[in-house]
Amino acid sequence: MFLNALFILVGFTLLVVGGEYLVRSSVALSFKLKLSKMVIGLTVVSFATSAPELLVSLQAALDGYSDIALGNVIGSNIANIALVLGVTAVIMPLAIDKDFYKFNWPVMMLLSGALYLFLLNDKVISFYEGLVLVISLVAYLYLLIRRARLRAKSEGEESVNGALAKTSGAKIIIWLVIGGIALWGGSELLVKGAVNIAEAVGISERVIAVTMIAIGTSVPELAASVIAALKKEKAISLGNLIGSNIFNIASVLGLTALIQPITLNDPKVLTADIIWMLSFAFVLIPLAFIPKRFTLGRYKGLLLVIGYAVFIAMAFI
Repeated sequence: MFLNALFILVGFTLLVVGGEYLVRSSVALSFKLKLSKMVIGLTVVSFATSAPELLVSLQAALDGYSDIALGNVIGSNIANIALVLGVTAVIMPLAIDKDFYKFNWPVMMLLSGALYLFLLNDKVISFYEGLVLVISLVAYLYLLIRRARLRAKSEGEESVNGALAKTSGAKIIIWLVIGGIALWGGSELLVKGAVNIAEAVGISERVIAVTMIAIGTSVPELAASVIAALKKEKAISLGNLIGSNIFNIASVLGLTALIQPITLNDPKVLTADIIWMLSFAFVLIPLAFIPKRFTLGRYKGLLLVIGYAVFIAMAFI
C-alpha cells in the first residue's frame, strides 16, 4: 500500500512538471508557426495530454479488457469537462472564444454522438468505425489550422510575449520532450498506484476505468490547464480540454479499434457512463451564454465540479 501511495505522489509531481514544460513550449510554438494559442491548445497540447489515454486504452484492448479501454476514454472525457474545466474555472475564470461554439464544440458533440451510435448499433467499435474516427480527426485538424490561418490574416497577429517569441526551435523541442516524458511517466505511475489500491478494495473493472484510471489519465490535462490558466494563457486551457476530448474519441478509440476491435461488455457503459459524457459536453453551451456571456466563471466551474462528484458517487452504486 505504501509503494502504491508513493507511485501516486511521484506521478502527480511528474505531471505538474510536465504540464509546466508543455504549456511553455506550446506558447512558444504558437509564435513560431504563427497559429493562435487556441489552435496550439487544440492540437499540440491536446495530443500530448491524450497520450496516456492512448497507451492505457490500447494496452487494455490488446489484453482483452475492452471495458477499461472504453471506460478510460469516456471517464476521461467526463473528467476533462466536469473536473478539470471546473477546477480551472474556479481558479481562474475563462473567456470563451467564438470558435468554441461555432466549430470546436460541434465537432466534440458530433464525435461523441458517433461513439454512442457505434456502440448502440452492435456494441462493437469495428475496424471500419475506427477508420471513420481517424479520418474525422484528420479532417478536423485540417479545417482547424485552415480556419486559424484565415482568421490570423483578417484579424492580425496576437500580442506576443517577447521572451517566448524569441525561443529557439531546439529549446522548444527539448521542452516538448521533457513535458511529454514527464506526463507519460507521471500518468503511468499514478494509474498503476490508483488501480492497485482500487483492486485491493474490490472495485469492478468498469468502475476502476471510469473513475480511478480516467482521473489518473486526466491529470495531465488538469496540470496543463491549471498552469496555463495561472499564466493567463486561458485559450490554451479551454482549447486543450476540448481538443483532448476530440483526440480521446477520434485518435485513442479510433487507432485502438484499427489494431483491435473494441467490444462493449458492461451495459452500464452505454446506459449510464456515455450518457453522463454527452450531458456534460452538452451543458457547456448554456454555461457559455447564461448568465454572463462568453465567460466560464467560478460559480459555473463549481457547478461542474459538484456535477462530477455526483457522477463519481453514482458510478459506485
